[in-house]
Amino acid sequence: MDNTKYYVVKKKAVPEVLIKVVETKRLLATRRGMTIQEATEEIGISRSSFYKYKDDIFLFHENEKGRTVTMVIQLDDTPGVMAELLNAVARYQANILTIHQSIPINGVATLTLSVEVLQTTKNLSEMVEEIEQHSGVHYLKIVGRE
Repeated sequence: MDNTKYYVVKKKAVPEVLIKVVETKRLLATRRGMTIQEATEEIGISRSSFYKYKDDIFLFHENEKGRTVTMVIQLDDTPGVMAELLNAVARYQANILTIHQSIPINGVATLTLSVEVLQTTKNLSEMVEEIEQHSGVHYLKIVGRE
């Protein structure tokens, strides 16, 4: 597991390529059927830049009601590990929308967890960090924010 940290920075401090990645993602989300090639050409970045950063930058909607965050988590197939992760979500007062766990292979299962950010939800970055640092978690990646 890497030591990913989350930062909040002002737009003026973010390199232009990352801003263009966010713009490309927005374009792809709003224009159904548009290809990544078409979107990157329209925004003015290379496809390789888009692919390099697409999973690493999101618009900041920390506590905007109704936002959904989807995480893919690889965790030990040990009784209580998933319950502890779900308890962390409850402590941060996010609403669990969907849970899907794969059949464990070699003692490790993949969990896809979608949570809704509510007005009462505490710091989402801290929640993700707590889940990521759990001893039963091998890997965590945020795969979507809506």
